[in-house]
Formats: sequence, structure tokens, C-alpha cells
Amino acid sequence: MASEYHRGEMDISEQTSTYDAVMGMTKWGSLALVVALLMLTLWFCTPAGFLGGLIPGVVVTAIGVLVLGGKKSGGH
Repeated sequence: MASEYHRGEMDISEQTSTYDAVMGMTKWGSLALVVALLMLTLWFCTPAGFLGGLIPGVVVTAIGVLVLGGKKSGGH
């Protein structure tokens, strides 16, 4: 069986798409978690209230989308 293997001839498109999906979920999930923690902390743990948590949450979301939403590179 080992003699049937030829390095570099395997189609890795499924592995590549799975890797891209996991990295995307990690990236956007981290942003969502940061925004949720920020909003809830400001809302419940400070006298800022709901709007005091919502406004910074929207700002951080917008900045995060701009920073993390970069175009994919064409290759290595």
C-alpha cells in the first residue's frame, strides 16, 4: 500500500475548504464573543446602562469587521 502513495498527487481541496471554514469560525466567533462580553459587562457592571454597552459594542463590531474582513490571499 505504501508504494501506491505518490507525494503531491492527492487532491486536497476538501482539507483546504475545511481548514478555511474552521479559521473563519474561529475568527468571527472570537469577535462575537468579545463584543458580547464588552456589551454585557458595560450594561450590567457599570452605571452606563443598555445604551452605554450597545454603542461601544457596535463600534467594536464595525472595527472588527473592517480589520478581520480582509481579502483572501491568492496563494502562498
